[in-house]
Formats: sequence, C-alpha cells, structure tokens
Amino acid sequence: MTTPVTIIGAGLGGLTLARVLHVRGIPATIYEAEASPTARVQGGMLDIHDYNGQLALKAAGLFEEFLGIIHEGGEASRVLDKDGTVLHDQPDDGTGGRPEVHRGALRRILLDSLPVGTIRWGHKVTAVRPLGGGRHELTFADGASVTTSLLVGADGAWSRIRPLLSDAKPAYIGTSFIETHLLDGDARHPAAARAVGGGALFALAPGSGILAHRESDGTLHTYVALNKPQEWIASLDFTDPGPATARVAAEFPGWAPELTALITDGETTPVARPVNALPIDHRWDRVPGVTLLGDAAHLMSPFAGEGANLAMYDGAELGKAIAAHPGDSEAAFTAYEEALFPRSAAAAAEADRNHKLCFDDNAPHSLVDLFAQHAQAG
Repeated sequence: MTTPVTIIGAGLGGLTLARVLHVRGIPATIYEAEASPTARVQGGMLDIHDYNGQLALKAAGLFEEFLGIIHEGGEASRVLDKDGTVLHDQPDDGTGGRPEVHRGALRRILLDSLPVGTIRWGHKVTAVRPLGGGRHELTFADGASVTTSLLVGADGAWSRIRPLLSDAKPAYIGTSFIETHLLDGDARHPAAARAVGGGALFALAPGSGILAHRESDGTLHTYVALNKPQEWIASLDFTDPGPATARVAAEFPGWAPELTALITDGETTPVARPVNALPIDHRWDRVPGVTLLGDAAHLMSPFAGEGANLAMYDGAELGKAIAAHPGDSEAAFTAYEEALFPRSAAAAAEADRNHKLCFDDNAPHSLVDLFAQHAQAG
C-alpha cells in the first residue's frame, strides 16, 4: 500500500503537521506505536510561547481552542534556595507571552481536529528500507508494511527514522529527574503548596534541585533533579518506592522540609527520567523523501522550555512548506531544513547554557540573574 504524507509519531509535532496539511487540503497518515490516545498519561504543564508554539496553533487554525485551556496564573515563577528563602518571585499578571496549558489538553485539541482515520494506532515501526527515488518501505511490528514517497520522522528522542539521515544518537547530559506528584496540594500538602506558589518552582543548589509546577487541578507535579551518573540513577528501584525515595531525599541534607516534602510525600510511583540530548548543531545532508521534526531532529534538555514549542512550530513550518511546493517534496524539505537547522541550534545552545547555570557553583543565584536579564530585555 502506498500512503500520502506519512508521519511517524502522534506527538504534538506530528499532530500539528497533520493538522496544518489538513487545513490546506493535503492528506496525511500518522502511524503511532501506542495503542490509543489514552495509552499513557500525557505529561504535565507546558508554557506555549508567542513566537513559536502559538504561531503554530494559529497556522493550524486552533488558537481559539488553545485560549480556552490556558491555566490562569500558571505563568508565575519563583526561585528558592535550599532553606526555602524566596530569591525571585514573578507573579502571573497576564502580560507574559508564555501561558501554561496541560500537555494532555493541548494534545486533545489537536487529535480532535483531525479527520477520523488519520492516525493508525498500534503501528510500531520496526524497520525502514529505502527503495530509491525518495521512496521508503516501512514495516510494523504486526508484519504489515507501507510504502511512501514523503516520510516525516516525528517519533521523538529514539527515532527509528533518524538513522536514514544521521548517525547521531542522544547522549546523557549528566542530570536526571525523578518525577512524582503530590495530589490536591493545598488541602493535603499545604506547606509544599505554599512553597511552590501559583506556577513554577525552582529550588536549586550546586548539582541538585527540586523543580515543581502547580497544575490546574491543584496537583504539585515534581521533578527532583540530580547530577548523578546513569548507573546511580538506574540503581534506584522504584518498585519498592520507600527505600528508593529515601535514597533520593538523602541527597538533600539540610533542605527546608516544605521542599523535601515534594520528594518524600509523593503519591504516585516515582519515575526516573535521565535527560539526554543530541549535539547542539545536529544537522544532516538532504536525503530524498525524508525529513525530521521535533525531538527526532533536535532533542535538547528542557532547560529552555522549547521542546514542545519547537516541535509544533516545526510541524507548522513543514506543513506550510509542503503546501507551498505542490508535487515537489525536495524543494519543500530543503526550504524547511534551511530554516530548521539554525533555529534548532540556537534553542539547543540556550538549553545547554541554562542547564549548566541551574546547577553550577553559584546556583540558585545564577538562575535569579538570568531571570533578571530576561526582565530587563523585556
């Protein structure tokens, strides 16, 4: 079977691409490994920027729907030291350009905007074979296969499509997150909830940190950050969460109890999330019939807050390029990649800088200084 524009991965970037193509009358098919849209929880809060993510939603004709899911007050941020002293406290006054939404709600808007049948759930790619002339054959876990002349890898960090274009692989950046949730924060965990405030919390020290975000339902979504070898992180056995959580908490001696409660009082099974990234200047030579977007193209640490925004913007820009070059995918891909590479490299360099300053010897004051610089720049 030959398909039209073939997108691998139903994340935010792949969905945005399919939607932008749909509103321009171009059919696309998404193949997604997960069995259904509810196969797993879709992350936490995202700040959607007015210079990329919001532009993508406008190109997709979904901006009004986006406005309806904004978490009012969620753009607030604060920086604390290990003693719980507030060093920076930025309220959400409604004038910022990075409103917060829940990833799951944003994904639902995109899913609901596509024609029935656009997404083929439960289709995990196991092999990709170039056929020449820009055509590729995809084989799935169930043995089925399709052929396409326009293939887009939107399949994330461990993309099966990237090897067609690049030998680059994600590498561990030295920091891991331990993710957990405190439910109904104000009622059940009032001290921790007061520490988090109305939006994002950054409690930092050299080599470690406790990051949290208040979600729209009052959940305190926590990421405990540690600069540790991967072997140390892998040794944490969260099938028995008590001892493993105690080991993590022991890395924060002398920290304020309202902060360490974000570790010890978690009500969901902790999940270790090592942070990986592709090279900052990752790019590839043009290969006929195939390109990448989102984390498949430019996986970076989350310390610039650009991952989801760039994925959606990539999808929108690629969709517009395909529409602008009907019947000439090579011209479309070339135009798209010429803008993609410098855009991605700039964001990846920012993420790398921010990651280092969050845990350097001057933390948390280095992050406070960064916020002050952003405020002065307007």
